[in-house]
Amino acid sequence: MRVTDARGTLGSAATGLAAPPDLSIDVGGIRCAHPVWTASGCCGYGRELAALYPLHELGAICVKGTALTAWTGNPGPRVAETPAGMLNAIGLQNPGVGHLLREDLPWLAAQGANVVVNVVGRTVEEYAAVARRLGEAPPAAVAGIELNISCPNVKEGGLQFGGDLRAAAEVTAAVRAATRLPLIVKLSPNVADVAAFAAAIERAGADAVSLINTLLGMRIDLERRRPVLAHGTGGLSGPAVKPVALRMVWEAAGAVRIPVVGVGGIASGRDAAEFLLAGASAVQVGTAIFRDPWAPVRVRDELRDWLAGQGVRSVREVIGAARPGVGT
Repeated sequence: MRVTDARGTLGSAATGLAAPPDLSIDVGGIRCAHPVWTASGCCGYGRELAALYPLHELGAICVKGTALTAWTGNPGPRVAETPAGMLNAIGLQNPGVGHLLREDLPWLAAQGANVVVNVVGRTVEEYAAVARRLGEAPPAAVAGIELNISCPNVKEGGLQFGGDLRAAAEVTAAVRAATRLPLIVKLSPNVADVAAFAAAIERAGADAVSLINTLLGMRIDLERRRPVLAHGTGGLSGPAVKPVALRMVWEAAGAVRIPVVGVGGIASGRDAAEFLLAGASAVQVGTAIFRDPWAPVRVRDELRDWLAGQGVRSVREVIGAARPGVGT
């Protein structure tokens, strides 16, 4: 299928094969028409993107981090540009799971969106409570949960779980006990051994892991001699983090049997292909959306054309193909 906007067709039809490559994928029980998702926090609850193209064109939409009750987030300034990326310290501002259930999920279901709900909390109990509330959603309204235990721009919660191996396993197990929905756990790059975290989370019952969340960074305003962000530090994302993200996906994929979702600096089909070859089963597009809102569907089309050019019949053939002993 082609997707068009005011600028013309996004990508061309796949060539070189009798039929286009099969892009369908199952990520820990989340069935997707293709492996290119949006990253949480980069398109809210989808309403802005829906003005540009149908949300069912996305492999999945990871909605903004959602808590048990509304969070106000951090004071501004909360976003700053950096060379090859951006810093954000939004602080997980969100209207809470009640608003999601009343307003956003019904609307997303009407769009035909494949929805993964990113869940945040300050305590194990809050994470589990949000997961239980999501059980109130209509059937098929939620495809899965992405557990955010690794956000570096909140003063409490998130980071304390993502940086502590035992705590990460504890919150994963609690949410696993609270829901039957497919469960992805989002890992922090701000740890020494991401493979150990992936393995511990797999043992605790996760169906998949996603990585990486943002790297901890900052900027200084030379005139004011103060940090640019009111929070001081924030999460670094964008092309600058891609090599780090790719390395960590490689390490995590070598440590677990569950699927891995790659996140970090993905802005093209070739970027996506690298993550798949490293062992990811799907990828998320985030910061690229701020520059090009059509990026997720463009990446999908570019990936499809790359696969076709390689003579690949199914995207599943290339998952982990760069790893020693795979495909040889």
